[in-house]
Amino acid sequence: MSMFAKEAYALAMFAATCGFLLAGFPVAFTLGGSALLFGLVGYGVGIFDIAFLSAMPQRIFGTMTNEVLIAVPLFVFMGVMLERSKVAEELLDSMGRMFGSLRGGLGLSVCLVGALLAASTGIVGATVVTMGLLSLPTMLRRGYDPAVSCGAICASGTLGQIIPPSIVLVLLGDQISNAYSDAQRALGNWSPDPVSVGDLFAGALIPGLMLVVLYMAYLALTAWLRPHTSPAIEMEEVESKGEMWSRIAHALIPPVVLIVAVLGSILTGVATPTEAAAVGAVGALLLAGMRQEGTSPKPIYVAGLGLLVALIMVRTFDLRVARDEIGTGDMVAIIVATLALLAVFYGLVVALKRVYISGVLTEVSRSTMNISSMVFVIIVGAGLFSLVFRGLGGEEMVHEFLTNLPGGALGAMLVVMGVMFFLGFFLDFIEIVYVVVPIVGPILLKMDLDPVWLGVMIAMNLQTSFLTPPFGFALFYLRGVAPPEVKTMHIYKGVFPFILIQLLGLGLVALFPEIATWLPSVIFS
Repeated sequence: MSMFAKEAYALAMFAATCGFLLAGFPVAFTLGGSALLFGLVGYGVGIFDIAFLSAMPQRIFGTMTNEVLIAVPLFVFMGVMLERSKVAEELLDSMGRMFGSLRGGLGLSVCLVGALLAASTGIVGATVVTMGLLSLPTMLRRGYDPAVSCGAICASGTLGQIIPPSIVLVLLGDQISNAYSDAQRALGNWSPDPVSVGDLFAGALIPGLMLVVLYMAYLALTAWLRPHTSPAIEMEEVESKGEMWSRIAHALIPPVVLIVAVLGSILTGVATPTEAAAVGAVGALLLAGMRQEGTSPKPIYVAGLGLLVALIMVRTFDLRVARDEIGTGDMVAIIVATLALLAVFYGLVVALKRVYISGVLTEVSRSTMNISSMVFVIIVGAGLFSLVFRGLGGEEMVHEFLTNLPGGALGAMLVVMGVMFFLGFFLDFIEIVYVVVPIVGPILLKMDLDPVWLGVMIAMNLQTSFLTPPFGFALFYLRGVAPPEVKTMHIYKGVFPFILIQLLGLGLVALFPEIATWLPSVIFS
């Protein structure tokens, strides 16, 4: 058959997959099943080489042995454990009391807590549901407009997509790294500088904080222009300053220390993202053990101190023991690090016992397994889809289309961003990362685009997809826990300004790439 017939068949497969997803079929099995179906039919009519499918076992093995992707279940465990240990509940309560006397203060506290939970949990669904259960009834009871309340909760909950450590940044970093290597090899550069997940974490930090500032500016402006939508809490309802600061310190310091330990270890080069994810999982487990009622926090303090000492020893000394000669200083450091790890082990045993008795450990383990299984099954299905799409000539078709667009790299980038924005209406971010990015990534990176900037732009675009009706996942999460008096139109109306803010942020990063590229260049130079 002609090349035109193959390309039309590839587009038909893509359209059919979208149709199956809209019909409600499971995402992972839709991607793999539609690809297999179209591949076998294509083989029968002579337009698809079945040999392409022989690469699938190697792809699955590569996913299983990819050290970067080990960070996914570890970050999921960290996020779910922090959610179950009432960290979000304490943060929301404390921040609400801190800002409650200000007009629009509860909205500002929701944004700040959303940012903190984004940097500690990174799970959009858990954040939106938690804040929807805890904050939305309070905001409505205080006289807040339902649309403003819903918009603030949904938008703040999606910050986990862009503020590191984030699961989407881990998955996207892996794909951008592969795409950049492919692009550089195609250009004749066989030893390119690697692009890591750590680069993407550093690049996304400033844009993520910029979005937090834009959200808060909008809520403050709304409270000023329309005071009835965001009233202040009466002063007599606010506790004394001493009690307030004590409550805030108790709620804020532990998660902030954990965030600094995880992000700091990545950005300073002490640990890879996977190793930092392990630190985060251990820290979340210790924090959950400390939050159990009727227990002493001393074993957790000992373990936390041991973890800090171990990180310092790793950064400062050479702790390798498989050496012919070990200096006195290094030997002392090895002994200190060993004692520190024993302290961590002691605290972990105590924390595990506590969370197991309370039933939290079972819930967290089950949720972690469910979420991680979903992610990796989608990765396998997306891998099969991209293989068949490539075998049908779809990659060459996309390459020809993008390279022939007017405006060169700018025109191609605008089209890709537009397509991703549209796909975000009905596809999850994992499908977009593993179906679209492997196809368009190498093409765009051949046009001399910065890989970190491209990754941050895609991540911000995918974050917007959580807010866009009719299938924005954050909207469904909130709809599921919202009180009956909150209508679906309230949620849609509330998120619309935040979608515009997202697009504004995306435009700022597009116009000023240094927002995304400056910090990685400073840290990793």
